[in-house]
Amino acid sequence: MSNDKRERGLDMMRQVYGWEIGDAPGDFFGITVDHLFGEIWTRPGLSLRDRRLLLIGVLAGQGLNDVLDIQIPAALGNGELDADELREIAIFLTHYIGWPLGAKLSVQIDGLIAKHEKRKP
Repeated sequence: MSNDKRERGLDMMRQVYGWEIGDAPGDFFGITVDHLFGEIWTRPGLSLRDRRLLLIGVLAGQGLNDVLDIQIPAALGNGELDADELREIAIFLTHYIGWPLGAKLSVQIDGLIAKHEKRKP
């Protein structure tokens, strides 16, 4: 893969997650960086916030709360979504993903917001 594509992907990963990410070995990591972050996340047409909203909805619908533990703090840290918006997302999604998953999402969001608030200076 070209160095430009790898750097574009790594830069986007850093932007999406809000922390320093260096290159790593392995095909899986390389494909993730080069394709998902270097090509898909960088496409025009949707903002990073739009993409984050879609991703949160998909993850919540599948009950992938471990990945939401990464995405929700990143959205808060990057200023893409605030606490009130995240709480509203939980209310909205509950009616589409079902009450058990929605209730779990709501509790998770409140916990992650509390952690985020504690880290503020």
